[in-house]
This record gives sequence, C-alpha cells and structure tokens, in this order.
Amino acid sequence: MALTLQSDAFSDRGEIPKKHAYQGDDRSPPLRWSGVPEKTKALALIMEDPDAPSGTFVHWLAYNIPVTEAGLEEGMEHRGDKTEGTLQGQNDFGEVGYGGPKPPSGEKHRYVFKLFALDARLDLEPGVDKETLERAMQGHTLAQTELVGTFKS
Repeated sequence: MALTLQSDAFSDRGEIPKKHAYQGDDRSPPLRWSGVPEKTKALALIMEDPDAPSGTFVHWLAYNIPVTEAGLEEGMEHRGDKTEGTLQGQNDFGEVGYGGPKPPSGEKHRYVFKLFALDARLDLEPGVDKETLERAMQGHTLAQTELVGTFKS
C-alpha cells in the first residue's frame, strides 16, 4: 500500500478553511496518513507555498514524528516539541511551528503538504530551518506523498 496523506479539513486541491489561515485562527489543519512503510522509524512534514512572490515560502516543518502516530491533530502548539517526540522547525514567518496561508490580497495560492517516511530518527534540535531538515533527510527517505490545498485571501 502506498503512503497517503489526507485532511478532514479540506480535500486534495480543495480550499483550506479560513480558520487555518495566518490571518484567521492560524490553527494547523488536522492531517492523517496511511501506508507507512514497515521499516519507517520516523516521519517528517514540510508545508510550503510554491506560489509566493519571493519564491517558495515555508509554512510548517514537523519532524521525528513517531511512527505510532496516524496523523497530527488540528491546532498543534506553536512550540518546538511535543511530548510524544514530534519536533517543529522554523517557518519563513520566523516562528517555530505552523504558520497558515497568507497570500497577497486577491491571489489564490497552493499550499503543498509533503509527508516523508524516514528510515531513521533525525539528530536535530527543535527550530531548524527547511534546508537543515532536508540535509538531514538525505538518503533516509523510504516513501513520500503530498496533499495540496488552496487559499485565496
């Protein structure tokens, strides 16, 4: 079975609700996955906006997500770590944790949630940036999938 990623808040290519937007409640959407490969030791998530005017904008990094987790709940805390082991990195708003969609007024952007199944836990502290996370994941990805949502301000 292939790795899949879904949300109860929006469908693939569907509109992300305003409560998940940066200027809304800024609550991370609920995510769930299935088809995690047997040899997976941890999961990682990158959410980014490839349509941002200045280039791809990072909205959320979560890593060392335990394989015992079947998803991430709505409204994850804006802090570096969670009690079950999940760590969060720094988004391009300069914050640790989730930062919701915030396209320029009148523009519709895509928000890509990429889930990675890794063969090792990553030796990283909370608050790393995307480049550091991607370097640590090199050579450790067993499978990946994505979910795309849209948002217009």
